[in-house]
Amino acid sequence: MNTVPQFGDDIEAHHERLDIETHGAVYIVGDVHGSREALEALLADLELNDDDLVVFVGDLVRKGPDSPGVVDLVRDDPRLVSIRGNNEQKIVRGDKTPEWLRDGDRAYFEALPVAISFDDALVVHGGVDPARPLDDHTVEELLTMRSPRGNGYDGPFWYDDYDGPYRVFFGHTVHDRPVERDHAVGLDTGCVYGGALTAYDYRNDEFVTVDPATTHQKRADSKVVNPV
Repeated sequence: MNTVPQFGDDIEAHHERLDIETHGAVYIVGDVHGSREALEALLADLELNDDDLVVFVGDLVRKGPDSPGVVDLVRDDPRLVSIRGNNEQKIVRGDKTPEWLRDGDRAYFEALPVAISFDDALVVHGGVDPARPLDDHTVEELLTMRSPRGNGYDGPFWYDDYDGPYRVFFGHTVHDRPVERDHAVGLDTGCVYGGALTAYDYRNDEFVTVDPATTHQKRADSKVVNPV
């Protein structure tokens, strides 16, 4: 299947469809949250060639020690692309104005797509509601989806009932290890909280992880999900 996801007009304006036939290796990477050292270690492990592609699930910034460094790494390398996460969205809306924010950063975040798709893969930050078609979602829902009929980190989570047709790659909800389902792959493994930074090797169907050297923030155990 290679069906293009159909979104409503507000999301479609922020949806980027990629042709990966021209790329070699393709990786999808979880939330970095300003953890530049971990990202540099991961990219070194991936040993990227010129035709490889790395897609980030958003939340490049905030919480960690070097958000500008992460932004520069991604923005300056044409092999690296990202969607917008809810933390970039907070800056775009003006809810957060971190002291590290530079001229041009907000415009860069605003220009990031909310969804990237290729083949039968869909990359969004939060997730999708399995009970509704994609064209019935809002931008905010794609950025923050977690438990559409539940209670946040208490679940049930959207991916528990999602059965396609797209394979959705997402971040936002912190897990103690990657989520690997037939139609959902969760990649936020809490890098900024002392967990691993996780990438998914799309061609070889396997995970690549690096452990950060430090924990930049503490997180309650109740807000780290074990994907049973």
